[in-house]
Amino acid sequence: MANRSIPSAQSLDLGFHALADATRRAVIARLTAGEASVAELAAPFDMALPSFLQHVRVLEAAGLITTEKRGRVRTCTLVQARLAELNGWISRHEAVWARKLDRLGQILDRKDDTQ
Repeated sequence: MANRSIPSAQSLDLGFHALADATRRAVIARLTAGEASVAELAAPFDMALPSFLQHVRVLEAAGLITTEKRGRVRTCTLVQARLAELNGWISRHEAVWARKLDRLGQILDRKDDTQ
């Protein structure tokens, strides 16, 4: 397993804020299949392009996507390493809570055995 640095609190806040919105999560899901233009990403949503671009800016500021202008087309690409950082944070905390819940279950099982 690679040694990854722990993201800062501000970095986590930006990442989770970006993922807190259904439109942005849908964009991330679409980009897992490969890069896409802003127009392609915006097509399924009932909103004006300037409104959609705000979502793109939030994702880019959070480091979850990069954009590149190719001629008149702006193309978006998922930054998988950034998504992995956020997932790593969740996984570490999930593991802690799983251990705590396992211990609670063991305590409750012992109480049931003594009654």
